[in-house]
Amino acid sequence: MQKIIAPFTGIDAANWLMALAVATVSFIAIHGAVALFRRHLSQLGDDTRADRPAAELLKATLARTSNIAVLITSLLIGLTVLDLAPPWDERLRHLWFIALGAQLALYLDRAITVAARRYFRRHADDPEAPATVAHTLVVWAIKTALWVMFGLAMLSNLGINVSAFMASLGIGGIAVALAAQNILGDLFASLSIAVDKPFEVGDSISVAGMSGKVEHVGLKTTRIRADSGEQIVIGNAELLKNTVRNFKRMTNRRVQISLMASPATPSALARQVPDVLREIVARQPGVRCDRVHLKKVTQDALEFELVFFVLDAAYGKFMDAQQAILLEAMAAFDELGVSGGTPAQHLVLAREASNAGEARKEATAMRPASLSLSKAR
Repeated sequence: MQKIIAPFTGIDAANWLMALAVATVSFIAIHGAVALFRRHLSQLGDDTRADRPAAELLKATLARTSNIAVLITSLLIGLTVLDLAPPWDERLRHLWFIALGAQLALYLDRAITVAARRYFRRHADDPEAPATVAHTLVVWAIKTALWVMFGLAMLSNLGINVSAFMASLGIGGIAVALAAQNILGDLFASLSIAVDKPFEVGDSISVAGMSGKVEHVGLKTTRIRADSGEQIVIGNAELLKNTVRNFKRMTNRRVQISLMASPATPSALARQVPDVLREIVARQPGVRCDRVHLKKVTQDALEFELVFFVLDAAYGKFMDAQQAILLEAMAAFDELGVSGGTPAQHLVLAREASNAGEARKEATAMRPASLSLSKAR
């Protein structure tokens, strides 16, 4: 304690008073300048004639001004007036670096928060929605890098050799990465989901034979509420290894239906079927017909292929439209007198059954004759 106080004991009272006055004036000047600048920026931010992102950023950044940092800076300015011994002028330079560096780091920390929030709100579908995973991960990564750099710079300014520390930190990082590669794989997968956005919370997706609505995308797992009611928890890395179908981003649904008619249908009636089916589709609200064709003619049936688009991607709308078209197609077939195709297997089985019956009758008729011959012998 005496070693700390000793350099200041040889300074006279006038010098101390001068240092105190300089420190007080410095505190008032710095604090007043910051307050005046913030008031000016507040007036610019309230101007509704134009959007001023720079004014908003500076206003929020200056709001992070620490009174402790201002007080320490003022005291350091006052101490420069004192006639200190040689070791203390070097120590004052270290204190200057720590005080100004910490305040600068606080400014950058707030600027990163404000800039990231503004960026993600501008590019989001709903600006009032809560922060996304991408927002959280990006802000966390940048802030971590900022404070790590400030800590290393502070240690280096104090004369500590940080190269060995950084080398040991790198070796330790490699060891941790090898030990937790599965966790890190899920972590980077979550970052990929956040940046690439194959799906978001609230989207209905299908993956690996499972379908449901995304409830939460975490750092390691994604939680999906299945259509059957249970919650599915799947790792992010495993999720991205599979093909993901995002139903929420569907704009319409393409429906392909095959209608069978009897192969005995006359060609004049078969020629009318495509036009009738096209009129049925045109009468449905929110449905657009793509094509109707006689696709295939075989000995079993005439196959008509109907393709249409349901303009509303909702599954209920799709099922309603398909049901209405099928029912009207059945009614139209009845009016035209077109019957459905008859399965050929039924006819074959019938013929086999009749042939088997005739064979049994012939065997019964032949049996007495053979017996009589044996008796004659």
